[in-house]
Amino acid sequence: MLKLLRKISRYITAALTGKFNEVADPKVQLEQALLEAQEQHRRLTEQAANVIANQKQTEMRLNRAMEELEKVNGSTRQAVLMADEATKKGDATKATDYARAAEGFANRLLAVEREVEDLKALSLSSAEASDQAKKAVAQNSSVLQKKLAERQKLLSQLDQAKMQEQMNKAMATLSEAVGQDVPSLDEVRDKIEQRYAKALGTSELQGQDVGNRMLEVEQAAMDTEAQSRLSQIRSQLGIAGASEAAPAPPATEPTATPE
Repeated sequence: MLKLLRKISRYITAALTGKFNEVADPKVQLEQALLEAQEQHRRLTEQAANVIANQKQTEMRLNRAMEELEKVNGSTRQAVLMADEATKKGDATKATDYARAAEGFANRLLAVEREVEDLKALSLSSAEASDQAKKAVAQNSSVLQKKLAERQKLLSQLDQAKMQEQMNKAMATLSEAVGQDVPSLDEVRDKIEQRYAKALGTSELQGQDVGNRMLEVEQAAMDTEAQSRLSQIRSQLGIAGASEAAPAPPATEPTATPE
């Protein structure tokens, strides 16, 4: 049951994330990503500053320990010299006191020497950590600069994408309007071509009628010439044709008009 609830929860989360990504403004998401990158760089810089500060503090402690070591070493040597001098003078009391003082300085000298060794090792490791922190900050700064430069490029691409989407939407709306409310360009072209073809066809038909008339005229002229030629041949042969045998109708004299 618990596994099922977890699966349902993950499914719902994924579904809501997908829906959110669909409706979210890419420009706002880009700004959010850059703000997050800048915040990460700020935290990294702050951590690096703490590492460097620790390294500087270790160096200061080491310097103080070195000064203390030199001072205690000098005091120890001085106490040994004074104890030896008191012994040579036969002053047992002072010799004993100086010897105890020298022993105390020697113990302090050992403690300071151990502290110096520890601080040297700590200073070395803190210096390495400081160098790594500096490199990390420098690398992250370079990455952040690249992201800032990429931001301008992405914003330009986003603006171009929005303009292209608006153009596509306008063209789609125009195509829908042309296809529904008024005839399309293809339809108008087909109609014009149809009328033009019909006009050409009519013109060809009219031209063909004229040609037929011309042929008829030419044929009639040829027939007339042929009849005339036949008449000449008949006349040469002394054969009267049907048209020649028939008497010609009398000519009507013109009626005189009285003056």
